[in-house]
Amino acid sequence: EESLDVTRIYSVADQLPAGTPLIRHRPFRAPHHTISHAGLVGGGNIPKPGEISLAHRGVLFLDEFPEFGTRVLEVMRQPMEDKTVTISRAKGSLTFSANFQLIAAMNPCPCGFYGDSLKPCTCAPAMVTKYQKRISGPLLDRIDIHFEVPRVDYEKVSGDRVGDTREAIRARVQAARDIQQKRFSNNGSSDIICNADMRVGEIRQFCKLQDEGQSLMRAAMTQLNLSARAYHRILKLARTIADLAGSDEIQSAHLAEALQYRPKIMMG
Repeated sequence: EESLDVTRIYSVADQLPAGTPLIRHRPFRAPHHTISHAGLVGGGNIPKPGEISLAHRGVLFLDEFPEFGTRVLEVMRQPMEDKTVTISRAKGSLTFSANFQLIAAMNPCPCGFYGDSLKPCTCAPAMVTKYQKRISGPLLDRIDIHFEVPRVDYEKVSGDRVGDTREAIRARVQAARDIQQKRFSNNGSSDIICNADMRVGEIRQFCKLQDEGQSLMRAAMTQLNLSARAYHRILKLARTIADLAGSDEIQSAHLAEALQYRPKIMMG
């Protein structure tokens, strides 16, 4: 069903590869930051799907995140919430699917060295603040995992230590996906495939917290000033972390990990 969805979008966009009647791999789209509003979201005189729809059921990777136009980024907020995008023209409206996983990368400042342990940042504090504020609060609130990547030491780059193979990681992810697929098929939710698709009703049903977890969440809501959207997103992420660990219940450790991925204020 997912393959058919993606194939339909590529067919409408006239981007179906020759000799490929059915797209069997999840899309990976990585548009350049100079992309236009219509190129990212979709549009034109005869509306065609944009990159967010071409990434449906796959990954949309935005490198140099703050370099994208503010208007271009802000129009992604509604599709990230609704999983669809509607383009209206005088002749009528068209709705395209846009259920993608957003991955974005950015430097902490224009020179790239703010917070670095070895090389000092050459940017003025006001410049750093202005650069980081190109990404609005409501958009940051819709990104579940925020992760700072520090400088990599020479010993780590040159060392022989090998991490998990991608096959091992894929097996873990697939096991978690299988758990989710079984969960939602048993519940009769045919339109929900993974935890990210859960609505409020499913979150209440499948993301119940134990007493310790409820206390932790109550404290986090107050201290981090979380929105209702952030609350539900944290629960969905905690459910996924629990699935990856093979746990039926969301433990306090799973919730704590989900909470630590919330955006932190970069400026001191």
